[in-house]
Amino acid sequence: MANLSLSVKRSRLEPHWQMLIWLLIVQILVAFVGRGLVPLGVLIGADLSLSKAQIGMLPAGLFLGQALASIPAGFLVDRLGSRRLLLALSMCLGVGFMFSTFFTHFWSMLLFVVIGGVGYGAMHPVSNRGIIYWFTQTQRGTAMGIKQMGVTLGSALSAVILLPIAASYGWRTAVIGAALLLILIGVLSFFQYRDSESAPQGKSDQRLSVFYKAMWKMIQNKPLLLVSLSALGLNGAQMCLNTYLVLFAYEKMGISLFLSGLLLVISEACGSFGRVAWGVISDRVFNGERVIIVIVIVIISALSSSTLALLPEHTPFGLLVPIIAVFGFAVSGFNGIWMNLASELVPPEQAGISSGLSITIGSLGVIAAPPVFGFMVDLNGSYTSGWFFITGLLCIVFAILLVLLNVNKREKRG
Repeated sequence: MANLSLSVKRSRLEPHWQMLIWLLIVQILVAFVGRGLVPLGVLIGADLSLSKAQIGMLPAGLFLGQALASIPAGFLVDRLGSRRLLLALSMCLGVGFMFSTFFTHFWSMLLFVVIGGVGYGAMHPVSNRGIIYWFTQTQRGTAMGIKQMGVTLGSALSAVILLPIAASYGWRTAVIGAALLLILIGVLSFFQYRDSESAPQGKSDQRLSVFYKAMWKMIQNKPLLLVSLSALGLNGAQMCLNTYLVLFAYEKMGISLFLSGLLLVISEACGSFGRVAWGVISDRVFNGERVIIVIVIVIISALSSSTLALLPEHTPFGLLVPIIAVFGFAVSGFNGIWMNLASELVPPEQAGISSGLSITIGSLGVIAAPPVFGFMVDLNGSYTSGWFFITGLLCIVFAILLVLLNVNKREKRG
């Protein structure tokens, strides 16, 4: 009997993996709700008579909320811990999106999407802090990749689940149901998740002077700023792919709405795999070196976007699948590496505000790129210019990463 009890104890997951599971579950539901705007964009656009640029403004509004919230959230989580904020931010996103369904006027709806985006964006520094304190540096790439996998997995599930529900019962019903599920998970996480004992407890000096001093230190951190600018371009490319892939396949390639949504699922599923795979590669092959991995991701993504730009109309679904799979694996798979870079460039007690600042800068790409992509499509009547726009953006990111490599080499020598 004693041996059986001992084996049961050994079979249980260790606490850090249990906490990672809860962070992953919350991340999946946050993305399921927030990124549900992407597959539902075609139906929302038809219902509200939106232009391509306006459809692009829906995810841009979500990430505007993220940009506004990430730095304050990083400051708060460094002092309050993750547990209470997991509940508060789930409520913010869920309630904001529920209210957005009550309006038929585009700008009124967009306002509540931005409010929901506050909860969506603030969740990243909150969950990142959990990873930093629960895992060692040689485990964080894998752990962060698993946690960030929740973003693409939630996005893929929204295309699989929400799009059919919205097609049958209306997009408002789909959004409200998803928001209620998120709030339920937020409540459960409050009772099941706990902060690591190694995390500072009760350090609650929350004066603005402390906040501004911490911010000034982050702004002076040149590698952090270069990482954040790189993320700006990659985030913009990723959200353009997610926002316009269904429309591109449906309108230009003449593929059914179901198969067009399936392409988005493939992209996000491969992105989920990529987030874990890139993290494992950086931990085990490159011993925690992240920048080289991001450079490889940029090159693959640029080649993929250029390929999409050159495809003729009515390209068959079977030919699109491998292109989209590779594109998603790369451009949707970089986020875990980015979160690790942003968090590891500073002491652990500053990980929240560091990732908050990086997310704020990175969010600017998501705010600006999709409307620009949509405007170019509206202007030219073709998606070719949009995909080449992404390629150009990624070439700039490549140059920034080369500068970052040189900066890191100089700092190591010094």
